[in-house]
Amino acid sequence: MAASLLPLLLFSLFFLLNPPSTTANLHKVSNLLRSQLLSQPKPHRDTPPIRFFEVTKPIKVPKTKPCSSLVLQHDFGYTYGKPPVLAPYSPPAHCPSQNFSKIVLEWSATCKGRQFDRIFGVWLGGVELLRSCTAEPTATGIVWTVKKDVTRYYSLLMKEETLAVYLGNVVDKTYTGVYHVNVTFHFYPAAKNSEKLASGYGSWADLILPISRNLPLNDGLWFEIENSTDLEVKKFKIPRNAYRAVLEVYLSFHENDEFWYSNPPNDYISANNLTGTPGNGPFREVLVGLDGKLVGAVWPFTVIYTGGVNPLLWRPITGIGSFDLPSYNIEITPFLGKILDGKTHTFEFSVTNALNVWYIDANLHIWLDHKSTQTEGRLLGHGSGSSLSTSTLYMKGLNASFLTLSSRSISSTGWVKSSHGKMTTQSIQEFKYINLMVMGNDGDLQTVNQTIHFNDGVYTKFPYSFSYSINSSKLFPLYLYSDNVDRGNGTYLSLANVTLGFNEERSNSAGSSFSKTFLENLQTGQGSMIIKNNLVSSGLGSTQEVYNYGCPKFCYFRNVSSSNYTILYDTVSSSCRRRPQSQLDISHGKFYSIPARKVFLTSDLREDEKGV
Repeated sequence: MAASLLPLLLFSLFFLLNPPSTTANLHKVSNLLRSQLLSQPKPHRDTPPIRFFEVTKPIKVPKTKPCSSLVLQHDFGYTYGKPPVLAPYSPPAHCPSQNFSKIVLEWSATCKGRQFDRIFGVWLGGVELLRSCTAEPTATGIVWTVKKDVTRYYSLLMKEETLAVYLGNVVDKTYTGVYHVNVTFHFYPAAKNSEKLASGYGSWADLILPISRNLPLNDGLWFEIENSTDLEVKKFKIPRNAYRAVLEVYLSFHENDEFWYSNPPNDYISANNLTGTPGNGPFREVLVGLDGKLVGAVWPFTVIYTGGVNPLLWRPITGIGSFDLPSYNIEITPFLGKILDGKTHTFEFSVTNALNVWYIDANLHIWLDHKSTQTEGRLLGHGSGSSLSTSTLYMKGLNASFLTLSSRSISSTGWVKSSHGKMTTQSIQEFKYINLMVMGNDGDLQTVNQTIHFNDGVYTKFPYSFSYSINSSKLFPLYLYSDNVDRGNGTYLSLANVTLGFNEERSNSAGSSFSKTFLENLQTGQGSMIIKNNLVSSGLGSTQEVYNYGCPKFCYFRNVSSSNYTILYDTVSSSCRRRPQSQLDISHGKFYSIPARKVFLTSDLREDEKGV
């Protein structure tokens, strides 16, 4: 059962009774930055490019030499509204061993000039491998690299397929940045005496089906959800000897919903006759249906792209998840009995309260019984419940405060009979959400305090008392503070503070073996810009991040801080550290407030970055 929302309510009321003194409308600042035509001075020829990075743990690879293949090399310039760039792909025939224990996708790119942040996708045979955001370049140039463990796509990567990359970019007299991109796969042969990746319940899937749009297209392979009633449908058919299925969902949010967590309720917009202000309130959820029946939901992590809130915050440390947007798993195994008939079925995708536009697609991971041609199954039970409410706590003109609460639970149980025996699987999803939004200073002020609690578990019982389970508890805290201060003569100071967290505890058990991992990733940022006559004349961005990961055989800790492109300190350790009390305890349902600071910053930009 989902935990009570009372702790979250008390948490929000604390901020309501003790609100920050001022804030600003986030959408006003965003629209300003994206609409103005700005100038940059010519760079010095000897200035080296700046390396941008997202803080994450390194990928554990074996001590073997990888077999690497450069699959695509392309310059993305005039690519907006054009089909994805295609390249032939095949596994490395030159490798002395075809037994790989790790496969890594590497995206490396450079860019110079001026350009917006652009969302891009990488697909193999229609299966999405990476959803990411480009870094915003400088006049002197930047470079960045994304490395992603793609071993879970092992069966797909062993086939000849077509690689597709969509990065819609516009180049003109104002936006001059061209993204020069390399896509490389690194195959790490297994060390001697190690076992080859084998088919089995706890291993990688035998087959991966793309639940995406089909080529040819003049944009990405993702579906586009444009409003709250939009329903995108994909037909599919699975082999009749499947015994497990997991749907991996990719998503990203854009345009009027890029900052969906800060969208005010429609009553506020209509009461103040506002135009051009995105609404529908601050709650969003992605719903996934199978043949018209709700089978799972995703409450997304609030990724802030590299141009979001204040672009100076993300240079060179980018926002959590911005270079490698998370994907989300939904267990489909309990429903296999409904789709093992050899017929065509459908997945449906929708977004509660959506505004344009959400990009969504998915990959269906399927485990096959190689000792039989047909399995059988039955859905034993399925239930779901949800609640959503928004309360206007105060409203007088453009000054207001709103409290939005939501919860959802989904539970499904079914069995599948294969050569492994009769397996009964239960899938449980539990969500709770709270958002306290305060508008002040006649709408130029905005604070958002939001927490998403996301629990999911899969429990499979095999014959002879063997069991398998996966449990994950995620907590996504978010605090945004934005303030516009009028300084007269067409000049104002724009302030933004951000606190963003991605916390997860995960446990796996198979028979008598048990393992547990944890991740605590907390990021804070403070930024300011002096804006005169709709042009950014100066500003400062500072970011701090503490990343703490631990599992039985590997620990990684990093504490890093930057200010206007300069790394102030960067501490890395391989020791496991206790979780700090300033973060949120997700194992016992305790919620600790993350302190947010109001910081007035007035230092100038680097000379080549005035008017980013």
